[in-house]
This record gives sequence, structure tokens and C-alpha cells, in this order.
Amino acid sequence: MRLVELPNQIQRNVSEKLGFVPTMGALHAGHLSLIERAKSENDRVAVSIFVNPKQFGPREDFHRYPRPLEADLALCEKAGVDVVFHPSVETMYVNCPTSISVPELGDRYEGTFRPGHFDGVATVVLKLLNIVSPTTAYFGLKDLQQCSILAKMVQDLNVNVKLRFLETLREGDGLAMSSRNRFLSAEERTLAPIVFQELREFSTLMKNGGDSAKLLIKTQARIENSGFVVDYVDYIARTTFTPISELSIDGAIIFAGRIGTTRLIDNVLILV
Repeated sequence: MRLVELPNQIQRNVSEKLGFVPTMGALHAGHLSLIERAKSENDRVAVSIFVNPKQFGPREDFHRYPRPLEADLALCEKAGVDVVFHPSVETMYVNCPTSISVPELGDRYEGTFRPGHFDGVATVVLKLLNIVSPTTAYFGLKDLQQCSILAKMVQDLNVNVKLRFLETLREGDGLAMSSRNRFLSAEERTLAPIVFQELREFSTLMKNGGDSAKLLIKTQARIENSGFVVDYVDYIARTTFTPISELSIDGAIIFAGRIGTTRLIDNVLILV
């Protein structure tokens, strides 16, 4: 496994298939599942580890975000990753005032609660795709709005890459795997799975003819009663991230909120 820190150190044979998994480190089983899929579909696999300051707001946890580089590199080595790209902030953003924006899709939900977040995500992902030049890049569906935004960006800017969005990996009790889960206290960790339980219940009742507006009210109330401060719970079309009310093959219920000092997001696709 090669560890590289500068863009010009990335080497790719144009005849090979290169899979790419962009991460901010603090790797967990969800990341490893993306790496495993990438290995199964490509000749080589590259992983980036870069905590991107441009997607954090001024009151968010950029400096607190975990950076266990040695452990991450060991996991990549064990998983059979060929190249790890670990650039510095200065390398990625020296003399770089340019920013990528995906209007409308990036202005709702997470975009409302985290202004500028998706501009930072789109900018860093486009830079990483240009640096690594992968055949296919892999992302988890836990960040559902991010997936929609990246798909739109790649389409609109004619980026020559395939995107794979893979199912959210969960703990045994249903909690979506996240690098931020380590910040949960023991009590908060016990309560956190209520989110997935309630989103899944909404999905079941919706498919059985439930009224989405009434179900959303009950879902939010039960999550709040468990100790969360809810930013939003809504039923949306995942390609446009606009609210919907009727059962749809494009439907998903999305959530964001805090328990203690930790902010979590999750979603459940309403598969019909």
C-alpha cells in the first residue's frame, strides 16, 4: 500500500479500473464495506483521508473531528487498499478561492441548518475526483442529500466518473454507522437507535396506506420524547429533495437532530 500526500504522486494506468472511496478518516465498517465493493469491481482501489475544513461551519466540530491516522492506515492495509491519498489542507486549498455550488438541492434541509456545507462537499469531491481520476467512486447512502448533490454535480459538469451509492451499514441495534457515534455517551448510545426504529416504522405504515402528514408528526414526537432535539424529519423525493405526500418509488424519510452534543443524520428509503 502506498501513502501519498501530493496530487502529482497519484499514478494510474489508463487501461485499469480504479475504484475510489473518499473519506474523512475515522474509518469504520461502513467505509470498509465501500472498499470491499470497490475491490470487487476494479483492478485497484484508492482511498482518500482528508478532514475537509470547507464543509464545517464556524460553530461545528472541525477541530474535534477524530483523526486516528495510524489506525486508519492499518485498516486500509488490511482491507487491501492500493493507494491512500492523505493531503494537507494547504495542499488541497493553496490559492483556491473557487467553490462549487449545486443550487436548490444544496439549499434545503442540511443546507439550511449547515449553510455552505454542501459547497464545501462538492468542491472537495470534485477536486479529489480530478486528482485521483477514478473509474468509479463509492459513497454511502446515509448521507442521502450529499449523494443527490454529487450525482447532479457529476451530471451537470460532465465529470467522467461513475458513482456508486451503497446501502447504509448499521450496528446490530440499527444505529447508522458514523464516525461521530464515538462522541455518544453510554446513555445516548442506548437511546440513539430510536431514530432508525421510528423511520422504519414510518416506512412500514406509509406502505400500508398511512397519511404521511400525520405519521411525520407522530414520528417526530416519539424521537423528541427519547431525548433528541430534532432539526427536521420529512418525507421527500430523494432525487429532488422536495417534500412529497404520496407513496412513491423515489420516496425517503430523512432525519437530522442532536442528542447531547452529537448531531446525527439518517434516512430510510421507502421501497415500493
